[in-house]
Amino acid sequence: MLASDLMSTKLLTIGLEDKLSVVKEIFEKVNIHHLVVIELGKVFGVVSDLDLFKALSPNIGKMTETLRDAATLNKRVYHIVSRNPVVLQTTATIDEVIQVFNTHSFSCIPIVDHDMKPRGIITLRDIIKALAERKLKLYMNSH
Repeated sequence: MLASDLMSTKLLTIGLEDKLSVVKEIFEKVNIHHLVVIELGKVFGVVSDLDLFKALSPNIGKMTETLRDAATLNKRVYHIVSRNPVVLQTTATIDEVIQVFNTHSFSCIPIVDHDMKPRGIITLRDIIKALAERKLKLYMNSH
């Protein structure tokens, strides 16, 4: 099984200059936990919902929210992006994908072409889903 078989191609990207308010809106409206950050058409980094949570004031949307709290929404992606992510190409094997997850402490891997242009993303959830489907297929074939 290759990365291209596992990856989600419903990839949402953002730029370094986008405001955190945009990131917050995307995470709230779309059921994803990672955004790939693009610069000049190439993968630059990743922003997770946890990165956003850490960057925003905990008072956002509460009665105690101040102007200073609201101002955290005006920060830019470049303030919180995880730079230089480990990426894999679409031809990487599932073993290579698992090795990267075992070696590093992050929960997604951007999948790129030979020019570092984004083609998809693989999360730990994608690995679990693939393994569960494989186990189910093996079970069904044995009965």
